[in-house]
Amino acid sequence: MKHSTDRILTTHTGSLPRPAALVKLYARRGDGEAVNDGEIEAAGRAAMEAVVDKQLAAGIDIGNNGEQQREGFFLYVQRRMSGFGDRWKRFSRADIEQFPEYKAAMEAAAGTKVAVSNFAPPKVTGAIRYLDPALAASEAIEFKAALAARKQHFTEAFLTAPSPGIIAAACKNEFYDTEEAYLDALGEALRMEYEAVVANGFVLQIDCPDLALEGHVSFHDEPDAKYMAFIERVVNAINKATRNIPRDRMRMHVCWGNYEGPHTCDVPLRKIWPVIRQTNVGGFVLPFANSRHAHEIKVLREMPMADDQVLVAGVIDTVNNFVEHPETVADRLERAAREIGDPSRVMGGTDCGFDSSAGAGRVANDVVWAKMRSLSEGAKLASERLFKH
Repeated sequence: MKHSTDRILTTHTGSLPRPAALVKLYARRGDGEAVNDGEIEAAGRAAMEAVVDKQLAAGIDIGNNGEQQREGFFLYVQRRMSGFGDRWKRFSRADIEQFPEYKAAMEAAAGTKVAVSNFAPPKVTGAIRYLDPALAASEAIEFKAALAARKQHFTEAFLTAPSPGIIAAACKNEFYDTEEAYLDALGEALRMEYEAVVANGFVLQIDCPDLALEGHVSFHDEPDAKYMAFIERVVNAINKATRNIPRDRMRMHVCWGNYEGPHTCDVPLRKIWPVIRQTNVGGFVLPFANSRHAHEIKVLREMPMADDQVLVAGVIDTVNNFVEHPETVADRLERAAREIGDPSRVMGGTDCGFDSSAGAGRVANDVVWAKMRSLSEGAKLASERLFKH
């Protein structure tokens, strides 16, 4: 995994806006309509090709396929693995429940959107197994071909895959006797995707919102000790599933949920960081642009990462339409470099994805790309100050 050797490199968290027509296809399929698989696949590939060009034009150094060929950052696994059955309704979020007026406004706004919901996910009613090993590498192979066809290239490229923990939390277990057995089965299935990403030459990003988010979702009315035990089991499951992958070919994304809301029930980073940093990865992608967690970057000075690990600092907010000024971006990156103590171990990134589930993003497409350009411009300013020759 690249370091910012002589300038601050830019990247993002994975999901990027999907074309409206593709969102409609995903939403129709999610609602149970019969949709032609070939049509979705063709639209997804075309969207992937387009989003590669947009990232390059915006000056992103370390880009990906924008998750265009998935309806959501984890929901897609139900189409690649056995064991998924009926749907159920997830608990909302503890902070949303605290503010009924805001909840009503949020639900009214959501009702007007064409989108795929991840709060009505499937259950697990049978054994989790990967259906076709070829599917595990399909996105990587198509992404690699798209990159090879272009004259302009990323400094490095990455692909994402979900944590076993977010699937275990979101997809209610009605088959396995224990949570450990459920996590092990998910980890073993996901291992195929993890290894396929790296085998095709990409950095693997493991998306783990569960490590922070589930404190106010699945465990909102549970003792802290039960939640902490859950995240410890998830970290163990990830380390087991990635045992064959070099540490420096992986990074982990953790967040408190990619939504605009009060976030008053978010668990402090200081509490979960000692567990999170036990994950055997080469870096962490953490959200420090939003006003609820910006201050917590100091935790990484108090409890440092290992010397070989990098931080992708979230310096762009993904749930509002403010376009961050490049000077603001530069200030945030300079602070990250101070807290880490080494600018070569800092990259500029986004707090989360812009479209974690198809159509669910709150930022207008044109604003997304303005934010990405501002990220690149801010990184250049920070680089001029941090890497003086």
